[in-house]
Amino acid sequence: MNKPSDMSFLFDLEDKNAYECWRNQKLRGYPEKVESLLIKISDFQNPSDSEVTALKECINKTNMALYSCTRGNVDDVGSTKRAISTLGLLMGLKTLDSNLCSDEDDYTFLSVSEDIRKSRYIPYTNKPINWHTDGYYNSADRKIRGMGLHCISPAAVGGENALMDPEIVYILLREENPDFIRALTHPKAMEIPENNEGDINIRAVQSGPVFSLFKDDATLHMRYTARTRSIKWRQDKVTTAAVKFLDNLLNSGSSFIFRYRMAAGEGILSNNVLHNRTGFEDDKIRQRLFLRARYFERITI
Repeated sequence: MNKPSDMSFLFDLEDKNAYECWRNQKLRGYPEKVESLLIKISDFQNPSDSEVTALKECINKTNMALYSCTRGNVDDVGSTKRAISTLGLLMGLKTLDSNLCSDEDDYTFLSVSEDIRKSRYIPYTNKPINWHTDGYYNSADRKIRGMGLHCISPAAVGGENALMDPEIVYILLREENPDFIRALTHPKAMEIPENNEGDINIRAVQSGPVFSLFKDDATLHMRYTARTRSIKWRQDKVTTAAVKFLDNLLNSGSSFIFRYRMAAGEGILSNNVLHNRTGFEDDKIRQRLFLRARYFERITI
């Protein structure tokens, strides 16, 4: 499916014909098994043109693709960063988000940490992580549109990810009740509290919509977290019903939810799809270590 440069009809609730055309194209031939998203890369340091094309075709349909590397120093941190950078550029991902716990190159290594600052945040523990899109707490001018997650070493037990395409979520919400879309596009639909470390203000309060259009190409962007602590949803009946529907959907056995436990040398590239992670346990031999890259660009198809 070739996407038009202007996707603004997605939010035009009065243009039913355009929406239904797009919806039908989106759902036609949509993958039913997570294995359909998995692309083999023979050399992680030098992916072939056909492998890059296969990744883009999968992402064009589902906004995500999994990959598996058979060689290319996938267990070496330095080589992995270089390979991720190369692959990202081939996908049109150029500008990394420098966040609180990223390194000097703006990559983030996710593992159980004893560092006092990192241990405040669930990604640096072995606890389960609820459904979210990356950077949901960022300001509107720092939207995370693209994301890569690469497994250097899996946990001994657990650490499975669930993944869901935001465009599918949009369709299911709109099919249930178009007013759900109106509620979740409200500029004050969801408020994220400020983040303070003692007397230091790390981040101000961020208020914004769940669904929005990106300004340069009107592609769909989703900002969401299923966490309940301190999150403030707009207090009206439709928003409450929409959030409940979404929560039930994400905790259902929907065939649109893909579940996968990545092995060493495997990863995901996506247009910041919804995802979660089960809890996990490390042992003396196997400690979970992932590299995460967040980008301000969307993957170029």
